[in-house]
Amino acid sequence: MILTKMILFKYMSFPEIISHFTFKTEGAYWNQNNFIPFKTILYYLFIADINTNIRIENLVGNIIGFMPLGFLLPIISKKFYSLKRVAFAAFFLSSTFEIIQIIFKFGSFDVDDLILNTVGGIAGCLPVFLFLRVYKKNQGFANRIAN
Repeated sequence: MILTKMILFKYMSFPEIISHFTFKTEGAYWNQNNFIPFKTILYYLFIADINTNIRIENLVGNIIGFMPLGFLLPIISKKFYSLKRVAFAAFFLSSTFEIIQIIFKFGSFDVDDLILNTVGGIAGCLPVFLFLRVYKKNQGFANRIAN
């Protein structure tokens, strides 16, 4: 729910959210889609003449926003003890949000958001994987001492 609010409905009041449930193809956001990988990332890093906070919000915010997903997936299910599966889940969820943005005009599709969100999911699972690795290693050590 928090990801949905953060990604789809950022900066929107409830009446604005309701008014955007349309399939019209005109509007300010419709022509701002980005299908070129790293275009927005490079723009924010090197070209944009904008406030640093806006850069951080757009780049780091996408990463941080998906870190809890990556953190929780391997805790919730052993199916996500794989980096590939966590990355796929983050990519799939991010793709869903981006497609919804195109259809309902809640913003614009940006392939760089897919990249950053997937990186966030991966970054979120790394501490869990590190913990599991150390835990298993210590369990083996404890078993050798006990025997």
